[in-house]
Amino acid sequence: MACSAFGQPTENNTPKVKTISGVVRGTTEGDVSVFKGIPFASPPVGEFRWRPPQPVKNWEGELDASKFGPNCAQAGWGAKPGTIAEGSSEDCLYLNLWKPAGGTAKSKLPVMVWIHGGGFTGGSGSSPQNFGHELTRQGVILVSINYRLGRLGFFAHPALNAEFPGELKGNYGYMDQIAALQWIQNNIAAFGGDPNNVTIFGFSAGGVSVHSLLTIPKAKGLFHKLIGESSGGRDGVLTGRPISGENADVLYHVSAETIGLNFAKRQGIEGSDASALAKLRALTVEKIVDSGQETDGQGGVRTYSGPILDGKLVVETAESAYMAGRQSKMPLMIGNCSAEIGGAFVSNAKTKEALFSSFGDLEAEAKAAYDADGNKSFNEVITQFNTDWVWGEPARMTAKAFLAKNAPVYVYQFGYVPPAAQARSPYGAGHGSEVSFVFNTLNARWGPPAEPTATEKELAGVMSRYWTNFAKTGNPNGQGLPDWPLYDNQKQNILDVELDGKVVKKPDPRQARFNVVEKAMKNRAKIQSRGI
Repeated sequence: MACSAFGQPTENNTPKVKTISGVVRGTTEGDVSVFKGIPFASPPVGEFRWRPPQPVKNWEGELDASKFGPNCAQAGWGAKPGTIAEGSSEDCLYLNLWKPAGGTAKSKLPVMVWIHGGGFTGGSGSSPQNFGHELTRQGVILVSINYRLGRLGFFAHPALNAEFPGELKGNYGYMDQIAALQWIQNNIAAFGGDPNNVTIFGFSAGGVSVHSLLTIPKAKGLFHKLIGESSGGRDGVLTGRPISGENADVLYHVSAETIGLNFAKRQGIEGSDASALAKLRALTVEKIVDSGQETDGQGGVRTYSGPILDGKLVVETAESAYMAGRQSKMPLMIGNCSAEIGGAFVSNAKTKEALFSSFGDLEAEAKAAYDADGNKSFNEVITQFNTDWVWGEPARMTAKAFLAKNAPVYVYQFGYVPPAAQARSPYGAGHGSEVSFVFNTLNARWGPPAEPTATEKELAGVMSRYWTNFAKTGNPNGQGLPDWPLYDNQKQNILDVELDGKVVKKPDPRQARFNVVEKAMKNRAKIQSRGI
């Protein structure tokens, strides 16, 4: 029998750590110890469906942390109607942790907390693309978390407001994220982590969550650095509908409560009393997930709201906080991919002329910024426009807000596309392309399996070091890495990963496009749009 770095006995090099709820037993994989499926809250089932996360009950003996817990209930790709994705469950509030095997309780390692994407309706903290082995080898602890999704994570109904009136309502997914961060504050030191050096980072909906957590008062003090990957920053993506009041928001004319009533009615549940709530809680999880549908499919009546401006947990949008300078001051890394998505994602325009005309008085400026010579295809222009509108310009707006607080800011654009994929992705990197490079998990990339090239391996090494350096010090730069300049309002220098994988610093080439989008944002309620 050996002795662990934490002074507790181990067998067969099995790491054990005592948390405030009991001992967890993980596994060691080479130089990395992994703890999977640690509960950070009690199962949100039965009477606790649509309730804030409840404390974990202490356990006796050792909790087996060698296997991942279930993903949060979701439809998943290709799920049949009336089913949920394999491996997903309403009982899902678990986190996973990777740490250096040689770390001790005195190590005080930086902590990185990954918040997965998936449009607030899918994803998990246990995707192979987000395994933490390579990041951990850079001298950090990685924690990945689950949080409730879809109608289980974001739901409002008048009957819920009447029950436990002192409780927070609506944003149960955000409450889960906060509960996980609180767990980290209470337990991470036992794993060798520093609770005073926590970086939250996320992609897509996870990046949206990063913005929201920064501006949620209840989350203050739970983290110290931010990384937003394709995270936006503007209203319309970050907050969702107000909890009540039709036409209470210029972007959302139907309240979250009305959407909840719509869903209940679709299930044959009328009214807003305790009886209606009991019937809602009696629904199977499959009926609540409902194949991931956002509308009733019969006239487009909304039945899923997404994140909610509830007035108690989410008290304002991130954009309003940034514009007023109410966010906390901390280092920020932010960016997006170069060609996130095409098609009718923001605009229903079918031609360049129709798209430019939607800018109104800014039509000529938009044309000059996006297609000055008139030689670009519509597909290229609409892809750049969607990318700028949802992710690029909002990231710049966020960066400027942080600069106004004298916080250090680093901005990137990721544009690498594997040579074999450039024919189908000729305009740049699509949504989420950078994630496997950040985690250096190239064999788990989206798309057909392909052996990483030497260029890709080098790029993944660079990206993962940037991210971990930032978590350690608030500065991504380090020995042997291409210089990543601080962002400023004058030069607007960014780190640009180009189509061929070359990493260069340069003035942001998107400035003219961002400038016209920024002006159009003032009138964005007039342009048909939808959030992530």
